[in-house]
Amino acid sequence: MEVHSLINTIAMVVIPIYAVAALLFVIRVLKGPTIPDMVLAISCLSYDLCVLMCFLAIYIGSSLLVLGALCLALWAYILDISVAKYLEGRELGE
Repeated sequence: MEVHSLINTIAMVVIPIYAVAALLFVIRVLKGPTIPDMVLAISCLSYDLCVLMCFLAIYIGSSLLVLGALCLALWAYILDISVAKYLEGRELGE
């Protein structure tokens, strides 16, 4: 089996799964009962988008998408830390 056809086959399976997951995370963001639930859904959505961007980078052969995914992952991590510190009532340097 050729590598390009294998990637196409995997893409046909993975992309709909990530689309459904993204839809569920968006619903959780909009209907989340608490702020931590909403933040967790935004974080999961960001990390899923990072994985999808890396997969698309392999699919189309662009290394710039991996750089964008890395920046998005770091942003989501900083968001998690900032919101956690805010909810705990501490400063970021403590």
